[in-house]
Order: sequence, then structure tokens, then C-alpha cells
Amino acid sequence: FIFQSFLHHWVQQDSDEGLVHVNVGGLKRSLCSSTLRKFPDTRLGKLLACDSEEDILQVCDDYDVQQQEFYFDRNPGLFPYVLHFYQTGKLHIMDELCVFSFSQEIEYWGINEFFLDSCCSYRYHDRKLESSRHRSWDDESDVSSIDTSVDEISDLNRDMLHFQEVRYGNVRKCLWLTLENPGYSIPSKLFSLLSIGVVLTSIAIMCINSIPEYQTLDSEGKLMEDPTLQAVEFFCSCWFTFEVVTRLLLAPNRKKFFRHPLNIIDMMSVVPIYITLVFDLAMGSESELGDLGRLVQVLRLMRIFRVLKLARHSTGLRSLGATLRHSYREVGILLLYLGVGVSVFSGIAYTAEYEEDVGLDTIPACWWWGTVSMTTVGYGDVVPVTVAGKLAASGCILGGTLVVALPITIIFNKFSHFYRRQKALEASVRNNNHRKMRMSCENESISGFEPDASFTE
Repeated sequence: FIFQSFLHHWVQQDSDEGLVHVNVGGLKRSLCSSTLRKFPDTRLGKLLACDSEEDILQVCDDYDVQQQEFYFDRNPGLFPYVLHFYQTGKLHIMDELCVFSFSQEIEYWGINEFFLDSCCSYRYHDRKLESSRHRSWDDESDVSSIDTSVDEISDLNRDMLHFQEVRYGNVRKCLWLTLENPGYSIPSKLFSLLSIGVVLTSIAIMCINSIPEYQTLDSEGKLMEDPTLQAVEFFCSCWFTFEVVTRLLLAPNRKKFFRHPLNIIDMMSVVPIYITLVFDLAMGSESELGDLGRLVQVLRLMRIFRVLKLARHSTGLRSLGATLRHSYREVGILLLYLGVGVSVFSGIAYTAEYEEDVGLDTIPACWWWGTVSMTTVGYGDVVPVTVAGKLAASGCILGGTLVVALPITIIFNKFSHFYRRQKALEASVRNNNHRKMRMSCENESISGFEPDASFTE
């Protein structure tokens, strides 16, 4: 009987003076019926046309007969934007709002995006398109769940749980985060700076050893290493070994450790040191090894991979690696365009220059010239001399400029995307550490306060 009287009053109310009371997630507001009737296709506008209980429940989530109030289980923080729309007839959006959440909210209330005011329309659609592009990059590049920042944080949390199952878990966890995350704490930053210094020192020593002014020869004319540089190189090798072994011992997941690209780089910078050491101790000098000595020299040159160790301490280098890994389609298109351009222009150059004796008398030689020209390197070792050859060279250079420039914007945008993602992951780890430290300090202060017996009595 109460609902029937409420429904009768609701249907017979004055369309100009009646008030509609709504409760959106605890936020209570009252709107004039005349205001809602201006927008009959919206959800609140349709509420005025309801003449049965089923119609009302199709529009709102619940209703209060006594208070004559309609309840909507929605986000109350976004409802003021809906109210502003009913008052002014225009939608506005703040920069801090998620465009997809806002889009879903106005879709629920039956408000079209066309009502966005001109001051917000362009920015809203631009942000929505940019976010959609970022999500499509993940889908088109077959990005696995471990590459998204949310899942990386989840993986990190799962790794943290492993330390709870081992002895001295808290100590091992702190040491592991100190070695793995440069932004974890001040000691981790100092360790990162020290590691970067050792890497740069090792590269500098390798460069100095190749300069003739710093090379010394023995009585037999064989190259000798400087004792001071050799001692510093020995220290660098011990440091790299210490890093790899310590990370291996502290790693929560050994299988995952050997599959991680940065750990593979670390091992590639350490293993050649001991292989060459075994060869030197077991078989003598490089001159006595013959062809095997060249292999030893190649292994020693692999020390240049130590420069890749800087990626562990640089967010930009890690983002660059992720960008290249997930831009294989763009890179493939770039190589395809270059291949087609080189083939076409090298054929033209061969036809125009094969009789001129300028080094373009074979197709492979023209391929080399086309590659150098399309990438705008321009060594100048081979140049066309005929008019047709120069025209072909001009087209090759201009075409190469356009071909190389086309995918750069996409790759740069991906780099920005992965850079922000990596920074978000590092910030999450850092904030989690600060939160745990703050909670531990609060627990210690609470446990330290113990009221005496006279106070309790």
C-alpha cells in the first residue's frame, strides 16, 4: 500500500515543481523535474517516465519509499560532473581523471560525449586515443603479462614471499633489493654508483691497453701488460664475479635468475675472463695456440659487453631494451623499406655506372653503395659520375631520409611509454619500502609504551 501511494504520487506529481531525490553511493542530491525533462534520453530523465516498480528498478539500483529517494550504486566522486551537466547542459572533465573511467560513467548515465564543452573535448579525445594506442601496443606486440607494470609488481611481491620461507629471509630480502633496485634505499644508490664506476674503469683500461703509447714489449718483442693496469683489471674482474655470485645466492627464484636478460649480460661479462685464464694457464701464450689464440682474443674482446651492465642501473637503458623488444614490427617494416629502396636504386646505379669504372660495376657493390646512401651515412668511397647515376643517388638519399624518419615517432612514443612504466615500478618498490619502515617504527613505538601497575590500578 505504501509503494502504491508512492507510485501514485510519483506519477501524478507536477512536472515543473517536483523534486527528484537521488542517492549516488552515499552522495544525496535533489534535482528539479523540469531540469531532468530537458534530457529525456538520460538515465535520470528516463526515471520521470517510470510508471511501475519494474520500470524504476530498471533505471536505478534501489529506492526508498519513505524518503522518496532513488539509490544508484555508482562512484560518488564522479557524480558532481553529471550534476553540472544537468545544470549547464555541458560536460567538463578534470585532468586528473581517468578518461576511460569517466567515459564509462557518462555512458551509464546516458550522457553522450558530444555534450563535452569545447574547452575539454579535444583534450578528452586526445587522451583517450593516446591511452587506447598504449593498450593496443601491448596487444599487437604480444606483450606478456610480466611486461606490464602491474604484473611486474605482482611478480615482485611473489618474489618477496619466497624470502619468508627461508632462513634470515628479511636480511636476504634487503640485500637482494639493494643489489637489484638502485632506488630502493641510500645503500642501494651507493652500491649502484660503485658498480657503475667499476664498469667505466674496466672499459677505460681496455681502451688504454689498445693505445700504442701505453703498450710495453719484452725482450722477445711480445706484448706485455702494465702491472698497474693488470692489478686494476683483476680487481674489476673480482668485483663482477662478486656481483654475479651474490645475486645468484640471494635470488628468490634461481630459474628466473638465469632467464633474466640483465643476469645473462652479467654472466657474459664474467665467463670469458675465466675461459681465457684457463687457456693461458693450460696451453701457454696466444702465439703458441695458433688459431685457438684468435679465439682467446675474441673472448677478451667480449669484455666490451660490460658496458651493457650499465642497463641494470639506468632506467633509460632498460626502457630502450624494452622498446626494441616490442618494436620488432616497426623495425621489420623499416628494414623492408630499406631493402626495397636499396634494391631499386642499386639497380638503377648499376645500369648507369657499370661502364664508368668507379666501383659500381657489380650488383653487390651497388648494394653497398645503396645501403650507405639510404641510411645517409655517405662514406664517399664510391660516387656516381653520370647524370643518371647522380639522379639515382639523389632519389636514394631523399627516399632514405623519409623511410628512416617514418617509424621514429612510433618508436619514440613506445620508449616514453615503457620509461613511464619502469619509473612506476621503481616508485612502487620505493614506496612499499618506506611504508614498511614507517609501520615498523609505529609498532616499535606502540610496543615500547607499557603502562605501569599504579596507572592501571
